[in-house]
Amino acid sequence: MLDQPIARIDGLRVAFQTKDGPVVGVNDVSFEVHPGETVCIVGESGSGKSVTSLSLMRLVEFGGGTIEAGQLIFDRKEGDELDLAQADQDLMRQIRGNEIGMIFQEPMTALNPVFTVGRQLTEGLRVHRGLSKAEARERALVLLREVRIPEPERRLQQYPHELSGGMRQRVVIAMAMACAPRLLIADEPTTALDVTIQAEILALMDRLKRETGTAVMFITHDMAVVAQMADRVVVMFRGNKVEEGTVQEIFENPQHDYTKALLAAVPKLGEMRGKAAPEPMKLLGSEGQNIAPIPGTDQVLLSVRHLTTRFAVQGGFFRRTVAQVHAVEDVSFTINRGQTLSLVGESGCGKSTAGRSILRLVEPDAGQIDLDGVDIMQLDARGLREARLDMQMIFQDPFASLNPQMQLMDQVAEPLRNYGTNSADTIRDRVSMLFDRVELPRSFMRRYPHELSGGQRQRVAIARALALNPKLIVADEAVSALDVSVQAQVLNLMMELQADLGLSFLFISHDMAVVERVSHQVGVMYLGRIVELGPRARVFENPQHPYTQALMQAVPIADPRRRKSEKDLNFKPIPSPIHGLDYDPAPSLYDEVEPGHYVLTTDSGY
Repeated sequence: MLDQPIARIDGLRVAFQTKDGPVVGVNDVSFEVHPGETVCIVGESGSGKSVTSLSLMRLVEFGGGTIEAGQLIFDRKEGDELDLAQADQDLMRQIRGNEIGMIFQEPMTALNPVFTVGRQLTEGLRVHRGLSKAEARERALVLLREVRIPEPERRLQQYPHELSGGMRQRVVIAMAMACAPRLLIADEPTTALDVTIQAEILALMDRLKRETGTAVMFITHDMAVVAQMADRVVVMFRGNKVEEGTVQEIFENPQHDYTKALLAAVPKLGEMRGKAAPEPMKLLGSEGQNIAPIPGTDQVLLSVRHLTTRFAVQGGFFRRTVAQVHAVEDVSFTINRGQTLSLVGESGCGKSTAGRSILRLVEPDAGQIDLDGVDIMQLDARGLREARLDMQMIFQDPFASLNPQMQLMDQVAEPLRNYGTNSADTIRDRVSMLFDRVELPRSFMRRYPHELSGGQRQRVAIARALALNPKLIVADEAVSALDVSVQAQVLNLMMELQADLGLSFLFISHDMAVVERVSHQVGVMYLGRIVELGPRARVFENPQHPYTQALMQAVPIADPRRRKSEKDLNFKPIPSPIHGLDYDPAPSLYDEVEPGHYVLTTDSGY
């Protein structure tokens, strides 16, 4: 490796002016990135990792930050070193995109919705490289092929909203790589993506790095991604660098307490092998923790039979229904009291629609839903309101599901008031007890949602779901937006509540390691159908359906010795779930491959 680093950050300090005075975002951070090397910067929300990368691009000023101290030395192509902290914005405009590329977390905000993909890809090439329109278009096609986008000629004419999330992220990577930058900064580039698309994007970035010799600064809070990608790791905590080392050193011999706690909180695929029932995670610093397995019971609480939900696609002058989205197609399963069934699959597979259909937040087209002897499908509006005492939902984004103008006490009390509890003392006692249960201080009862962190907000959402003593909770991606240590605490909380209160969960997720930790039963969904269903141990240790096998193969494991290569990944593009009105789907037929373990037969066309 060349001794000359491409980027050297030395003593960086960044502050933000707020109405309460200055807040230090990053304090005295130093590290370097060498050619052809991937340095991962890890830490949780608020640790300062994104502020560091935005300082290097000199974009931090546009977000209200000031670089107060430190040097940002960048080795330019001509071989002269430049302190970016002192560079003016005109020079930075030449460097951005040309010598330093950046991939942002959310591709939809990084792309301009009113310009075609082709125009956005060629713009940088024409500005920085002086290419003609035709030359820039040729280069854009080459880039799209490099990032494995099918039908690149057609994609150039399309707008960002016409592409899927994974496709958009590939376009953003192609834009960042367009001018062959010396340094590529990737800020949480796979957080919002499905596991198979994430695996492909990571393998793609690794291949591009090897082929072009670009140095990569990779920012993430996902330790499994770090194990997959990093050469060296910088761990940040509250604006400070607390540890730095090779990926092996960090994973196998962490020195700082925070790094140890971070690694302990990561669910690893395969950890539950040989265990009959789910059990909470062992977290550092929480003594006296109850790690007992949660067996549940063998009494059926919820029985779902042949559930089908379709959405109309309207078109033409009179907005007639021209086709249907087959979101959930002939789905059947049962959940026992005190147990968890997880539905896993990728975006668009129908798992969230299935959860909402069971609560009749979305009206199913057909099927039977039996909750503790009550036929949910036959209920009128009043009967459904009664039945909702027994079933509640926790949504993915607690900020969107909480009312920003109500105190938290009133939000948790709302279900109680809705169902006839009017005594102020009774409500206060019940809400206080619920705050104790979800381990939030009672002083938080008078706060508003914006005054809490993401994990604390999700605890409030859980308290609200528990207010009416439900028998079933549908948790829709309830921990996917949380940092790893907060996610571990919320998962443990949900499992402890299950053990204490005998709750049943329908747990909807795309995170296979989390699913392995919490589930008794697992159903794998693909294109609206369950393709494999059975006890967690059997589905994870003996996956039978090709899609389940591909999904398992794609999961990054938090162990640098078990990296995935691009040739391990063999995904076929998922077909469209939209069919014409004359389409008559086959029923779902299953083979029982071992006791209780069912796999969709090939006759069903999947």
